[in-house]
Parts: sequence; structure tokens; C-alpha cells
Amino acid sequence: MALKRYTYSDRLQKLPPYLFVRLEELTAKKRAEGLDIIDFGIGDPDLPTPEPIVEALREAVSVNDYQKYSSSAGERDLRVAVAEWYGKRFGLDIDPDTQVCVTIGSKEGIFNIAQAFVNPGELIIAPSPGYPVYSGAGTLFNEARCVKIPLREEKDWLLDVDECPTDARMLYINYPNNPTGATCDLAYLKRVHDWCEDTDTILCYDNAYSEMCYDGYLGPSVLEAGPNAIEFGSFSKTFNMTGYRLGYAVGNPDLVAGLKKCKGQTDSGAPIFTQKAGIAALRMYDGRRLPDAVSRNMAVYAERRKVLVEGLRELGFNVKMPRGTFYVWFNCGMSSERFTEKMLDLGIVVTPGTGFGESAEGYIRMTVTEPVERIREALDRIKRGHV
Repeated sequence: MALKRYTYSDRLQKLPPYLFVRLEELTAKKRAEGLDIIDFGIGDPDLPTPEPIVEALREAVSVNDYQKYSSSAGERDLRVAVAEWYGKRFGLDIDPDTQVCVTIGSKEGIFNIAQAFVNPGELIIAPSPGYPVYSGAGTLFNEARCVKIPLREEKDWLLDVDECPTDARMLYINYPNNPTGATCDLAYLKRVHDWCEDTDTILCYDNAYSEMCYDGYLGPSVLEAGPNAIEFGSFSKTFNMTGYRLGYAVGNPDLVAGLKKCKGQTDSGAPIFTQKAGIAALRMYDGRRLPDAVSRNMAVYAERRKVLVEGLRELGFNVKMPRGTFYVWFNCGMSSERFTEKMLDLGIVVTPGTGFGESAEGYIRMTVTEPVERIREALDRIKRGHV
């Protein structure tokens, strides 16, 4: 019997191809051709998870009670650990029962908050460039409309609320910023928080990179600016735990309750043994500053960042030294797609800016997840390739 062909739903057909799936396909093709690939594409840390976290996971996974279903809102002991961490890191008093929800990575929470609060036809504001989920799945699967507000280099890649419509249901912002590496201060977040209050817009703050900072900068929490927002955090980048799929949402109790209700219908929570590892991670902190294990990792990324930025500058590119994330963002002097293809021909994977929004044409993102010697090899290839 022949296989039947099925038609995707209209909303699925409207989704653009996910950028990193396409990059993986192109990279796999080049590898199959025998090319040595240096990958600066996806933001997946190459450094290992700190050993205390791995040890906590080893111990937890063998406990029968931790092999069972979790609460979709997360186990209480992890919610307590998140609340305690917010106290140590940001000086905030957070209720673990009403203001914290554990997520299966922050991406899931970012999607589901729109499911919980946005009605068909309502407006979502997303930055451009920005994480594709804001304007893609988060919008289309809710049959919402999205307005993309351009981020501009001359404004330090900060979203300007004066350019935003005042009748939107939801606004996503993200600092330290993916893909640009831009950072903001608390005064900026206060302005955005107050604007959302005045316009009755739900403020969703993606704070996945709050701990990936350099040169004395510390990423703030939007909840330091005010209580009426929801913030998404992740264990992925801070602790090199991308494969653990563990994150959290913290904020206004009504927003957290809506997220919990949505999740209660769609998932059974992150594995309990993974949550135990998350507790060990957060309890490595004893104050605002990074624990030693995380600080050592950030020192590695800082060195790589310096080598890559200075090397690109020597090649003639105008590159700003980022104070946050592990991304380097720059104008490549040609179309993003063309530059990406030229890099692939040299065995170098980069991410075209257009994958994060049309307004990022001509820009490139590179992730410092390769050792220094491989970064220098890539720079040498670019020089020899006369790009």
C-alpha cells in the first residue's frame, strides 16, 4: 500500500523554516564532502557541565521516586531554590508557590506564555533581530498578529518603546541580547516596564543570558524594575546544561498561574532528576557574583571573544566587543546569505542575521563555542579566502 500524503495545518505552513535546522542540513552536507568544519553557528556550549551538577544528577537518577512524573509546574524544592537564587542574585523576595514555574528550557515557556494570554487577532510586539520564537511559533500558533520593531546599531540595539504600538497584548524583549550581544541597564528596563504598565501590555523578559557577562557588567532582572512582568531564565547557557532542557519563569502571580495552567494541559514537567541537578546548580551561588565554576567558564568565553573580535577587526570588519552572551555580531559588508555561503565554502559555519529578522540584513552572528586555536584557524581561512 502506498504511503498517504498529509497536508499541514495552515498555521504550520505559515511558519518559516527554522534557521538552525537549515544550518545543520548545510553543515552536514559539507561534512559529507570531507570538509573540516569550524562551527560558530548554534549557541550550544562546548564546555562541560560543572561536576557538582553532574554528580547531583548521577545521584538523583538512581532514586526511584525521582524517576516518576513531575508536576508540570515543577517540583517545589526547585521552585524554592529559584526563589532563593533571586534573593541572592537580585535582592528580590519571590514566593516559590505563586511566582515560580519550572519550564522545559526557557523556549517552551516563551512559547506557552503566548498560548496562555494571547487571543486570535491580538498583537504581539517582537524585536527584530530577535529570537525566532517570539515572532514565529509564539505568534502563529495563537493566530495572533506580530509587529516587529527594528533594533538599531545607533541605538545600541535597544528596543525603543516609542516606536511600539500601544494596543498590543504582549511584548518580548531580551537582554543581554541574542543575537547582538547588547546589554541594558536597570533604568532602561524601568522605562519599558512603566510603558507596558501604561499601555496594559504584558511584558515578557527573556533573561537567558543574565549570567553570561563580561568586564564587570551584571545583567539585571526586569523584576527589579517592577513586579508586573514575567521573566524567563535558563540553566542552559549559565551552567552548560543545554541538553538537560531546564528553565524557569518568575514574575507576576497571575502571569505565572496562566503559564502553569497552560503547561498542565500539555506536559508533565521536566524530569525530577534533572530538577535536582538544577537545585545543585543554583546553590553554587552565595551572593550576586558568579560561583567559581561558572566564572572559570566565562573566563574561557572572554578569551575567545577577545581573539575573535580582534581578529575580525584586523580583517577589516567593524566589530564591537560585546559585554554579554557568547555571541559576536557584526556587519559583514554584503548580504548575510552570501557571506554565510562564502564561509561555508571555507568550512566555517556562521549564522546569517536575516535568520533573526529582515532588519538584520548584512549582519552575522558568530558563537564563541570553539577553542582559541580553532578560532585562529577560522580567521586564517577567512584571510586566505580574501573574504
